[in-house]
Amino acid sequence: MNIYIGNLNWSASSEDLKNLFSAYGEVSSVNIVNDKFTGRSKGFGFVEMPDAGSAQRAIDSLNGQSFMQRNITVNEARPREDKPQRERRQYND
Repeated sequence: MNIYIGNLNWSASSEDLKNLFSAYGEVSSVNIVNDKFTGRSKGFGFVEMPDAGSAQRAIDSLNGQSFMQRNITVNEARPREDKPQRERRQYND
């Protein structure tokens, strides 16, 4: 199950999230989303747990809890919606 974690402290690392979620079961991957220009965390990420029961226990236990001085939002990740492409302007000199 893919789990969304929001309101993350910008200094949180993948290892921090892995340690937090490992208390509930096996963690197969962790991905903290970074800004492509600054490289700084955008304050959210995803944790993949292969066992749905363990993942649901983690969601139920961690949603709204304090983690690194921030109350995190934890829920099942929804599929990404495709956004319409922004129209690119062409400039003619």
